[in-house]
Amino acid sequence: MGARSEGETPDLAAKLAAVDAGWPNREAGRPFVIGVAGGSGSGKTTIAESIVAQIGPDRVAFLPHDAYYRHRPDISFEERTRVNYDHPDSLETELMVANIQSLIAGTGIDRPVYDFGEHLRAEDTLRVEPRPVLLIEGILILVESVLRDLMDLRVFVDTDADVRVLRRVERDMEVRGRSFDSIESQYHTTVRPMHQQFVEPSKRFADLIIPAGYNASAVGTILSMIREVTRGTRQ
Repeated sequence: MGARSEGETPDLAAKLAAVDAGWPNREAGRPFVIGVAGGSGSGKTTIAESIVAQIGPDRVAFLPHDAYYRHRPDISFEERTRVNYDHPDSLETELMVANIQSLIAGTGIDRPVYDFGEHLRAEDTLRVEPRPVLLIEGILILVESVLRDLMDLRVFVDTDADVRVLRRVERDMEVRGRSFDSIESQYHTTVRPMHQQFVEPSKRFADLIIPAGYNASAVGTILSMIREVTRGTRQ
């Protein structure tokens, strides 16, 4: 598959060399499971969306980890705003694992939809059907061994902190309707410390580290692997 891409690790090099030999050793019909992790604002969602767009939504099932924040109608809105949403305990990872296992087994799922304004799950769900590729994305997906063990390829998007915080401010103000003061407070209280405690150390589990956000060469490597591994599969 050509020369190494920037950020390629020895584990990925071995996997690239093994593609032609039939890696991963998947059961017939089992999707190729890819995890894309990285800090908040690192560009991982942009990369995930690019993969979906270039491989095709009819070929990729997409599950963002942040759709699985725990539903807490039992506490007030003010209490929900104080929840540490950057800690693994804030996510119902066990439900995500069950959903992934269902998709791997060929069964569609009803994925939660999270309302970031109310800090609650919406009443509606999103139907996700099995596809040849299953793409998982989130800041903490490489922290959880139960998720890592389901992945065939693990990717970490490694972006400088100053770039990440600026992107997060822009996203939270424009998309999630939050004030600058609340974003700044959350960053210093939970985002930065949780990144240092959980997200950054999880980088060691990655097969591919993509530097500085979206990297066309590294994304091209992922796309090539997907096409090689899923060659001949049907929706």
